Amino acid sequence: MKSIQQTRFLKGLFLLFVIGLLPWSVDAQIFRTPQQFTFQDTLRGSNTPDRSWWNLEHYHLKVKVDPDTKSISGSNLVTYTVLDKAKRLQVELQEPMKLLKATQGNQELKIEKIGYSYLITPAIKQEVGQSYQFELFFEGSPVIAVRPPWDGGLTWNEDSNGLPFIANSNQGIGASIWWPNKDYPADEPDKGVLISVEVPENLMDVSNGRLIKTDHNKEQKTKTYHWEVTNPINNYGVNINIGDYVHFGEKYEGEKGTLDMDYYVLRENLKKAKKQFKDAPKMMEAFEYWFGPYPFYEDSYKLVETPYLGMEHQSSVTYGNNYANGYLGRDLSGTGWGMKFDFIIIHESGHEWFANNITYKDVADMWIHESFTAYSENLFLDYYYGKEASRDYVLGTRKNINNDIPIIGPYGVNQEGSGDMYYKGANMLHMIRQIVNDDEKWRGILRGLNKEFYHQTVSTDQVESFISQKVGLNLSSVFDQYLRDIRIPILSYYFEDGKLFYRWENAVETLNMPVKIFWENGEETWLNPSTRWESIDTKSSQKSLVVDPNFYVGSLNISGK
Repeated sequence: MKSIQQTRFLKGLFLLFVIGLLPWSVDAQIFRTPQQFTFQDTLRGSNTPDRSWWNLEHYHLKVKVDPDTKSISGSNLVTYTVLDKAKRLQVELQEPMKLLKATQGNQELKIEKIGYSYLITPAIKQEVGQSYQFELFFEGSPVIAVRPPWDGGLTWNEDSNGLPFIANSNQGIGASIWWPNKDYPADEPDKGVLISVEVPENLMDVSNGRLIKTDHNKEQKTKTYHWEVTNPINNYGVNINIGDYVHFGEKYEGEKGTLDMDYYVLRENLKKAKKQFKDAPKMMEAFEYWFGPYPFYEDSYKLVETPYLGMEHQSSVTYGNNYANGYLGRDLSGTGWGMKFDFIIIHESGHEWFANNITYKDVADMWIHESFTAYSENLFLDYYYGKEASRDYVLGTRKNINNDIPIIGPYGVNQEGSGDMYYKGANMLHMIRQIVNDDEKWRGILRGLNKEFYHQTVSTDQVESFISQKVGLNLSSVFDQYLRDIRIPILSYYFEDGKLFYRWENAVETLNMPVKIFWENGEETWLNPSTRWESIDTKSSQKSLVVDPNFYVGSLNISGK
């Protein structure tokens, strides 16, 4: 039998060899080129002095859309409360859109432009605790989205009858790509938004919230649709969808009473939609079970057809998945389970809980939106097809993980982290469910998040602390490992003198994470490894073990046998 010293030496050589083959080794972190950020990035991404003294209460966004010239014009009446000594009012509007003027009362306000940020000097004394309004007037031809919803902008298409089919999508690039606002995610309008959209009379606009009235403008041959949102809403979630829409809907008896579920689709797709949108009430049932009541009963739930794939616009979820199951007809997990549901209906609706109810304060924490919502896909499967289907699906999505850069991005510069926030994040949450080892408790944690942070903007620290507290275990090192590092930990182990020696390698120094293993005879055991060698007694005949595949980790037997 080899000595402990010989074993450790071989372990070191073997581990270096294995790590050298892995794309997620530590070297990938060390030699990454840091991204350079500009002053504009800081203005956009941080709570500047010209933002922090005033709190958003309400927007009234008025927009006229001209499909012929692909241009928009209008105004945004902003209501706000003074929190501190007044400075200037910082808002954003990105080129080529133009901010024509800003007014308060009857006075035109002084404006200083820095990049696409505008610093506006109030016209009247600002008293702490009081509410005021100012109005922003704008016009222009906004950026046209090339690959929506990923690059952002407006999409100007036509339906099969040649009628305009128009929509916005702007999560990454920001709502200020087409309308002027306080483009900072930590401050949402507490009392919602009124959206008034003027379109040609043969078209309809569908926006967030409830339709409260429609004005017929006979001389202009247009109609103005007025949609009201009464709950707080993130800026990027405000949307316009314009087309030759027809409507159908249903009543859903949910946890908070009767929910209006409305569907707006192109006239030509009504029959297909009535069949495919049966996934919507199924989604609502599953997600209310796992996450708690739908967060926006007051504003209703809508699915709205758009000329791009889809997005999580609050209470106005947009849909363009070609009325087929999967993701554009594909199973992202490669297991077959992804073809059991319409990806866009399930995923984008999951964002109503994680993105719209619970919203990041900083774009760097986008994992709060995407990890939980990617995880919601396998919870939907769990609800209807069981834990085995759920497990197979989430494990199947691991093939989409790159382990390139950390999931959490740099703070204060409006920069998200790695796209691994989707399926690496989902696998992290799936793994925490295994650590909890009590499905009712885990369900209570997910529902508790949506209750504790109802209609709030949050930080990663808040979410991490809540989960650790409710689990009853300090998971900070687990979050550090999977959100702030690109390496996947390896359970390194060897057998000697009737003992199993084990520890985490390729890991953050503080990693202390339980893991379930199976012995050769199929019996299971829980280990509590850290990055230091630990041991337990075992049968001398044991030569190997298998880590429960529900844990997103590697394993390495360095016993040399």
